[in-house]
Amino acid sequence: MVLVNTGTPASTSVADVRRYLGQFLNDPRVIDIPAWQRWLLLNCIILRFRPAKSAAAYRKIWTDRGSPLLVHGLDLAAGMQAALGEQALVKLAFQFGDPSIPQAFQAFADAGITRVCVVPLFPQYASASTGSAVQAAIESAAKRWVIPSLHVVPPFWSAAEFLDGMTGHLQDAMGQEEPDHVVLSFHGVPEHHCTQTDETGKHCLKSTTCCDSLQAANASCYRAQCYATARGILARLQLDPAHTTVAFQSRLGRVPWIKPYTDVVLTELAAKGVRKIVVAEPSFVADCLETLEEIGIRGREDFRAAGGEDLALVRSLNADPQWAAGLAQIVRRSCAWLA
Repeated sequence: MVLVNTGTPASTSVADVRRYLGQFLNDPRVIDIPAWQRWLLLNCIILRFRPAKSAAAYRKIWTDRGSPLLVHGLDLAAGMQAALGEQALVKLAFQFGDPSIPQAFQAFADAGITRVCVVPLFPQYASASTGSAVQAAIESAAKRWVIPSLHVVPPFWSAAEFLDGMTGHLQDAMGQEEPDHVVLSFHGVPEHHCTQTDETGKHCLKSTTCCDSLQAANASCYRAQCYATARGILARLQLDPAHTTVAFQSRLGRVPWIKPYTDVVLTELAAKGVRKIVVAEPSFVADCLETLEEIGIRGREDFRAAGGEDLALVRSLNADPQWAAGLAQIVRRSCAWLA
C-alpha cells in the first residue's frame, strides 16, 4: 500500500524550495496551460521570486525531524502498518521529493508484492491533487518491467472515520477557545477545474446554490464535495449556520478561483465585529505550509490587523492513532485484497 501526497522541499534552503516548486508547478494538472506558457511563467516569473518567500515561510514551521508534511506522513504510515499488521506493507510516497513513488514501487518489488493499493491522501477529488497523484502512481507502475496490479482508493470525504475525526478535532478546539465563529477553509482550485467535471455544462457554478446538494452533474466537483464535507461536519456539531463559513484558500495567479476566498472572509468577519474564530481545514489530513503558516500565522495576523482578537487553528488529523486505524478501515472497505 502506498500513501501518496504531493510533496515537500528537502530543506528550507532557497535552492531546495526552488527545486520543489519547479517540479510541482510544472505539473500540467496544477497549472493547466500550454507547456511553453507554463515554462515562461515558471522560469521568468514564479521561480525568480517565489522560492525565497516560500523558503522563509517554511522556516517558520520546520521541525527537528524536517517538514511537518513528511513527519506526519511517515508517522501515519507507521500507524497504518501497525493497524494492518501483515496484511500489507505500507509506504509513504511523494510525487515531488523523497520518499518518492518509484522508491515505493521498488520496495514492493523487492518484497515480492505484485498488488498495490494506491491511497491518495486527499479527502476531496481535484485534478490537481487526486488526479495528479493517481496519474503519477500509474505512470510509475507502468515503467516497471513487471507491472503490479493497482487499486486506487477513491476520495474519502464522506467516510464516517474521516468526518468523525475532523469533527472531534474541531469540537476540542471549540471547547478550548469558545469562538464567535467557525471557518472551514479548504484548499482552492481554479473555477474551470470544477466546471470541467460537469459533463452537462449546465450545473457547475451556474448558480449560487449549485453545491447545496450532490447529483450526477457535480458528483466529481471539488467545490461540491467540499461543501458536502462541511455539511457532514457541521451536522455532527449541530452548529448554527449563521456562525459558520466555508471558504477556499491558497489561490495562485490571475484566473478566477472558487469562492469565497479565506483571506477575504477573515478580514470581513473581523470588520463585522467577530472577535474569536476557529479555523479548521478539512481538505488537509496533515498539517503543512498551507495550514500552519498560511492560516496559523499569516491568517491570524491578518485577522488581528482587521480588528479581530484571536484565530485558533484546528490541528489536522496528522497521525492520530484513531485516524490511522480509521484510514485503514476506509482502505479495507475499498480494496478487496484487504477485506
